[in-house]
Amino acid sequence: MSDPIDATGRRVRHILSLSGGKDSSALAVYMKDKVAEMEYVFCDTGSELRETYAYLDRLEKFLGKPIVRLNSGKPFDYWLEVNSGYLPSPRARWCTKVMKIVPFEKYVGDDIVHSYIGIRADENREGYISSKTSIIPKYPFKEDGIRKQDVMAILEKSGLGIPEYYKWRSRSGCYFCFFQQKQEWVGLLENHPDLFERSKQYEKVDPSQGQYFTWVAGRTLDHIEQNRESIKQKAAAARAAKLARVKPSTLFELFGDAPVAIDDDPSDGCVVCHV
Repeated sequence: MSDPIDATGRRVRHILSLSGGKDSSALAVYMKDKVAEMEYVFCDTGSELRETYAYLDRLEKFLGKPIVRLNSGKPFDYWLEVNSGYLPSPRARWCTKVMKIVPFEKYVGDDIVHSYIGIRADENREGYISSKTSIIPKYPFKEDGIRKQDVMAILEKSGLGIPEYYKWRSRSGCYFCFFQQKQEWVGLLENHPDLFERSKQYEKVDPSQGQYFTWVAGRTLDHIEQNRESIKQKAAAARAAKLARVKPSTLFELFGDAPVAIDDDPSDGCVVCHV
């Protein structure tokens, strides 16, 4: 089936961007039989967790359609050099722009695109809004009143469940994502020590040169590693306190001993990566 054409002669497409996280994956399941011409894309930085790639492969089989893998054409190390060695941070999210947004907008081209975004009805955020007026955001979960517990139910009913990384991580994203909490860095250390070591190599601390480029503000990953047990104890206490206040859903119960709650505070993340 070919894409419809609008009055200006441009193609009209429907695209759902996947992050490898629970919300965008649940939206793909939710929309599977609602929009026949839906395209699924994933902007691959080349620095995703192995669990993310494995989950996307499972989702692709469930959807019965290919998930188009987009990329910037260059690895993270190249873009790091372009940015003078400055690690991305909450105030300088150049990684999101060059490795996620630009590849997506290049893939879209000049077509009219309905961009489906997995923001839930219980979230107070809009997500990535393109400067291109030809990209029209769509929020099916907001429109249909789908909340977090509904998302979990959708994934459970589909048989997909949630990605394995949720056992120790609160959201999707690169293995070295600067939005990780300290206990999530400990989770990376314990689940992927090779990736933790690789992350450490990116840090530069040289007071004589005025360099203090670290993933965690005011802390190096060496410090995280040295204090891993106290970090885990504090995280476990906070987790227990939260679970005592809020009755978890079925999938939360499955991961009740996780060091962090799923989406503890999603408002501070890059929505392109974390939905």
